[in-house]
Amino acid sequence: MNLTFRKILGLFIIMVLTISIVACSQDINVSEETPEEETLEENTVEVVEKVKMNVATLKGPTGMGMVQLMEQNATGDTALEYDFSLMGSPDDLVGKIISGEVDVAAVPTNLALLLHNRTEGAVQLAAVNTLGMLYVVENGESIESINDLKGKTLHISGKGAVPDYAMQYILEQNGLTPDQDVRLDYKLQHTELAAAMVAGDVDIALLPQPHVTTALMRNENLRIALDITEEWYEVMENEGQLPMGAIIVQKEFAEANPEAVNSFLKEYKQSVDFVNNELEKAAELIEKYEILPNAAIAKNAIPYSNIVYIGAEEAKPFLEDFYEILFNFEPKFIGGKLPNEGFYYNK
Repeated sequence: MNLTFRKILGLFIIMVLTISIVACSQDINVSEETPEEETLEENTVEVVEKVKMNVATLKGPTGMGMVQLMEQNATGDTALEYDFSLMGSPDDLVGKIISGEVDVAAVPTNLALLLHNRTEGAVQLAAVNTLGMLYVVENGESIESINDLKGKTLHISGKGAVPDYAMQYILEQNGLTPDQDVRLDYKLQHTELAAAMVAGDVDIALLPQPHVTTALMRNENLRIALDITEEWYEVMENEGQLPMGAIIVQKEFAEANPEAVNSFLKEYKQSVDFVNNELEKAAELIEKYEILPNAAIAKNAIPYSNIVYIGAEEAKPFLEDFYEILFNFEPKFIGGKLPNEGFYYNK
């Protein structure tokens, strides 16, 4: 083997070794990078945009069950993104609901059916959120039963409203004729009537919460004489509740976003449970969101406000009895028609 051949062979061996080393080095680099890539893939979270829902509610018991949901929404701890509107009266809500500006709302139960009929089925009832919050308040000790109202004057706020019709029905079922056996006086509205009770100018009045609590806190001589929820239950032969407030939903929105609506109802129910079980915390939030004037009134009013969550299907039997009674008093009060199957939102 001559010198030239040896040099060529040596160079060939060096080239082979160099290529092997480079290849090994590349293998090592690949194996070191792979775990990092896998870790990045594992830690990648898909960001899902929350469904936006416009929710309107009223001040007072109709809206009190909403406060935990309002607080959780403010801190970003809700399944949906809520835009809450707080209204002073049902009239403020009607236009927004009819125009579709509001997706979900807490409203008086008669208004729920009125809107359903007026919009030709565009609004559905999803749940009952408030039962009877009406009480006969007395400055004295003479009223122990409905029959004790005979020969007396009962002051009521709002002629031709649910409290009026409910009270008249209870009187009639107890054999008393309104304006004959019991004189009904409609001169004063809720706030004025509560103030008159406090001042001692009125002896017997039918009042809703929180006006009952406000009056009792300001005049220790006042007392709750009759719980209208119990009286209603008795005349309905222990089979009917007195549904005062409801959650309604736009049918078009619900059909397009069924999971979102069901998520709202779940979160709303949790909020109702919170309000009923955590009085002090709930009272603070009720004041914070200006649903009632202050936490002291809220704390005392909650146990008497019958804040509930009863789904549409479960509530349907006593709702139909309730609507039939209202229809018999004044068909226009509920939009001229009794509810059909399309009125009830089905989860």
